[in-house]
Amino acid sequence: MSHANHIAFASFWGSGVLIFAALVYLRGWLRIRRFNLESVAGWHVASFVLGLMLIWVATVSPLAALDHAMLTAHMAQHLLLMTLAPPLILLGVPVKTFVDGLPHRFVQVLGQLFQSTGLHRVWRALTHPAICWLGAASTLVAWHIPAVFVLGLKSHTWHGVEQASFLATGLLFWWPVVRPWPTVSKWPESSILLYLFLATLPCDILSGFLVFCDRVVYPVFLSSSQAFGSSALEDQQCAGALMWTCVTVVYLIAATIIAARLLSPHRSEERSILQFELERSAVHTDPQRMEAV
Repeated sequence: MSHANHIAFASFWGSGVLIFAALVYLRGWLRIRRFNLESVAGWHVASFVLGLMLIWVATVSPLAALDHAMLTAHMAQHLLLMTLAPPLILLGVPVKTFVDGLPHRFVQVLGQLFQSTGLHRVWRALTHPAICWLGAASTLVAWHIPAVFVLGLKSHTWHGVEQASFLATGLLFWWPVVRPWPTVSKWPESSILLYLFLATLPCDILSGFLVFCDRVVYPVFLSSSQAFGSSALEDQQCAGALMWTCVTVVYLIAATIIAARLLSPHRSEERSILQFELERSAVHTDPQRMEAV
């Protein structure tokens, strides 16, 4: 299958999956509003839908057809899947909303399976900040090794694995930062500032190498980039600068919001309210629905 035909095929199925996810989410949100459950604000919905739209742009839009021709387009895909879409999706409170959007019987079965197989312990381990950081950093570095990078370009299967790994590790990375499901973290909130700072290091090293390297790191773009009016080296420098700028700005915004929360005089009151809500949820929530979460 040619790259163009593969993009058309992926566009059909990818769009279908994203539309289905949006419909399930909206069904859950409407059910929450109808039964006067804990509120999910309109901006949460807008954030989630915007996150899905960015995934669509990265995977099945015309941008996806350019990722084999320009490193800048390829880098834009990575940034959308790993840096921009995940925090927007998690800000949409997806766990609670999806639980209300799915059929109740399905949620019960899923919750029982989640508990009986020990997946809840696996999930707690996966969402440990150290694991989230290592997963994102190792994925970023591994897929930019020249031999692995070319493998992702030449194989549709591996390209799909590459995109899925960026999205999955992006969601894991942002989970301790956004905390879409209310929990009392064992880690002090101030440690997330260090978490974000350390996360910029592998990105800075990689982007700095692409910007200042005097040779083309990925020769596969030597011929194709010239069709867009730039040399392969200029395309490489643009890709590195895009990554450097985007990661720095996004992480700085997240760190600023967290720092403002830490310095807020109402922070202790908010923590007390959170603890109260967790205790109330543990008492009044249906145990089977809690298992599903």
